Formats: sequence, C-alpha cells, structure tokens
Amino acid sequence: MPFVHYFPGLLSRAGISRFFGVTILSLALHGCSWVPRPITEYKIDVQQGNVLTQEMVSQLKPGLTKDQVRFLLGTPVLMDMFHANRWDYVYRLKKGSTGAVEMRQFSTFFDENDRLIRVGGDVAALQSSDLSAQPTNKMREIDLGSVSEGAVAPPIEERGFFGKILESVGF
Repeated sequence: MPFVHYFPGLLSRAGISRFFGVTILSLALHGCSWVPRPITEYKIDVQQGNVLTQEMVSQLKPGLTKDQVRFLLGTPVLMDMFHANRWDYVYRLKKGSTGAVEMRQFSTFFDENDRLIRVGGDVAALQSSDLSAQPTNKMREIDLGSVSEGAVAPPIEERGFFGKILESVGF
C-alpha cells in the first residue's frame, strides 16, 4: 500500500501547508535553544558559607568562649555532634564568568570548658612578622595557647534565666 493511502490529506494544499508550518515551528523552537558563541549570557557569582576576613581572625585570642567566637566569626557552617569541640567555617565562591571555584576552610577548636585553644585552616591569624606580606602557605594550624604567655582568659559569662533552664534540661 502506498504511503499516501495512510495519510490521504497529505497531498492536498492544506496538508502541505500544515506540514511546512509544523516544520518551520519545530525549527524555530530548536533555534531558541541554541546560542551562538559570540553571544554569552550573564552568569552571577555564587557565594556560599561564611566570609571570614583577616581582621575577624586576628581578633581571636586563646580562652574565648564559644559565644564570643560566634560573635566574632558568625555561626559556623558545620557543628558536628561527634566533634562538639570543633567548629568548621566553610566558604565557596563560584565565579559566573569563568566557572572557577574558590574554597576556603577554617576550623576552631575548644577545650572541655568550651574555651578556644587553637585554630586551623586557610585563613591564618596574623603574626607581627606577617604584617608586610601575606602568608604563602594556605593551610596552617595555630596553637593559640602559645601566642602570649601572660594573656589572661576573659571571665566566663553567667548564663541568663533561659540559659539556666536549658542547662538544667540538658541543652
């Protein structure tokens, strides 16, 4: 049986115009999904996590409480329940124009009394010798107990009414 037998209206004038109309419509829709190389769309920079500056990290001192560290650096991205004495601050920036990804990680470590003892990660605490040049190595761990021997830890702040209630419940 011929092909025209299954589609009897195909050879009519209306059938040919429908066929060309559907063909032109499908080509037009296909053309919308293709962008020539000289024309590029704008892509935004995507920032995720905590932005830590050198000034923020320089304010860290041994003996700071968790609340004081949270005030200086912000809420950490990761507070692991299996490592309650470690907070991780992670930052990720994806450039929209190039697609390059920049990642930074910074960790704070506390003792059993919830006092800051050391920090580590990409952002380093400034030393007096580092004021003129940036550090070349990105990952360092600094024991804040050895920063100054005569430093006195700030006093532990008393918990308020709700803090005492939450402490009695076990939080």
